Amino acid sequence: MHPSETSHTFQVDLRGLVDLLSHHLYSSPRVYLRELLQNAVDAITARQAADPGAPGRITVRTGGTLTVTDTGVGLTEADVHRFLATIGRSSKRTAGGGLDGAGLDEARGEFIGQFGIGLLACFVVADEITVLSRSAADPAAPAVEWRGRSDGAYTIRTLPASAVPEPGTTVRLTPRADNADWTSPEQVLALARHYGGLLRHEVTVVGPDGGTHRVNETPPWERAHRSPLARREALTAHCRELFDFIPLDTIELDLPAAGLRGVAYVLPTAVSPAQRAGHRVHLKGMLLTDRAPELLPEWAFFVRCVVDTTSLRPTASREALYEDGTLSAVRDALGERIRDWLTGLAASDPSLLHRFIDTHHLAVKALARYDDELLRIVLPWLPFETSDGNVTLEEFARTHPTLLVTRSVEEFRQVAPIASAAGLGVVNGGYTYDRDLVHRLPELRPGTAVADLDPATVTAHLDAVDPAAELRAAAFLAIARETIGVHDCDVVLRDFQPVTAPALLLDNREARHERTRSGLAAESDGLWADILGSLRHDTPRAQLVLNHLNPLVRQALTVAERGLAVTTAEALYGQALLLSRRPLRAGESALLNRAFIGLLTHAMHHTGTAAPGSEPRKEL
Repeated sequence: MHPSETSHTFQVDLRGLVDLLSHHLYSSPRVYLRELLQNAVDAITARQAADPGAPGRITVRTGGTLTVTDTGVGLTEADVHRFLATIGRSSKRTAGGGLDGAGLDEARGEFIGQFGIGLLACFVVADEITVLSRSAADPAAPAVEWRGRSDGAYTIRTLPASAVPEPGTTVRLTPRADNADWTSPEQVLALARHYGGLLRHEVTVVGPDGGTHRVNETPPWERAHRSPLARREALTAHCRELFDFIPLDTIELDLPAAGLRGVAYVLPTAVSPAQRAGHRVHLKGMLLTDRAPELLPEWAFFVRCVVDTTSLRPTASREALYEDGTLSAVRDALGERIRDWLTGLAASDPSLLHRFIDTHHLAVKALARYDDELLRIVLPWLPFETSDGNVTLEEFARTHPTLLVTRSVEEFRQVAPIASAAGLGVVNGGYTYDRDLVHRLPELRPGTAVADLDPATVTAHLDAVDPAAELRAAAFLAIARETIGVHDCDVVLRDFQPVTAPALLLDNREARHERTRSGLAAESDGLWADILGSLRHDTPRAQLVLNHLNPLVRQALTVAERGLAVTTAEALYGQALLLSRRPLRAGESALLNRAFIGLLTHAMHHTGTAAPGSEPRKEL
């Protein structure tokens, strides 16, 4: 060491460290009981590694104080000095002596805890902690008592071995008044069941009145059942108790290489893909988290899982899964298991597959986009919105060799009634995944053609109007084209069904985006205008198709007075805009208001009633 250097020891502010744990590492003070149970389980694991016949019991007693007693390996005085007098040291990290002594290094993989701060977490709810322990590794060693306070002070004293009749450890908490709710008998029982419900060792909670409650049991997927039906009923009851729903089906999960077993419950109702389910993950029986969406692939949002594993790593707070290669491999394997269940339904239970797809078709479509085999199996079952109603693509392709796919929902709603009357086969491609899946249909059904819908395709299938009729309407059409043309929209006259539709607006999202870009370029100057101008394409125009078969349109075509013709054209365009169900721009909303007021004013003048602020109409 350099002569001018001196060495120092860090001083730990225990109150500050406890505040850090409670407000930043742990999500809630309730984890204190999980840490106590975890330390007890690890102590029992260590003792049974050396003595497989040793008892494995954990007893929690509630009342004025809270005690947790285990039949584990216990501590010697040296262990207490080494493990409880040094903040942050883990009894499961050192070789030789204490908990890891007597050849217990090989058992370290069976320990739940990894960070050595479990007991410290109890200061979140208590000002004083007492640990009374007797070592099983050295029966002749005296019992030892460690008493620590949240200000960092602690005392250690030895007691005769007879003061603690059996090897093991008892931890006693003196609850703080501001956190007394977390140590109430009811809360302790609920927390013990929540965290320790699947622990392998017996866990009992004793109430102030002496009543005992066994809080853990063998999970239903590990029990023997008299029949497959009884097993299914047991799993269904478990789902109802745990998640409060009756599953559509159950998928058992078993990955021996990852030490993982459990079950996935299929939700009986549809959920949003964005609402990823929280799965319950137990680590060696101890609940790690009940909110682990990262356990499954994103597309598997239609199941809720509960699993117990020995291989997945927890984060420092032990309240989430650590993202590493093991978790990635487990996620892929579980996804494959759920996929196998889904593909197997086609052969084993078609009626269940039909019910599942009716409920979760969005999830199936998400998976089928990337899975050719699954797409081949389920595509005949998947419903799509088409101009013939909600049908499968298989059924739709039988009557329409060419399938036209819209790019948005509003485009489909514009053309569906007219396309259906014209015999065109149009599929709504505006929903998530639908457009991609429809375009893959020719791979599975040779002879079927799929193309994106172009407005010109629809116009080409509408009947041309008799030339004489179009000539008689020329004056109105000229005014209409001039009026509506300012909105980058052409006006054409056609005959089409249904007769009740006065006008059809043919437009698409790309055309609207291009017109918006052109408008911004015209309003801008400098560099921004140059950038927008460099993106210029031939500006596509929408089409307002007037239905010559509609009585209202026939009457409108006879309007000769220019002011009324302008108002009528704007009204027809506005109605077509509303029927398209797309959001209106500010100019389009103003047009609708102007057309409505114009028609109302004309109607009042026509009946001799003047609008407020206007002169009465003089009859010739």
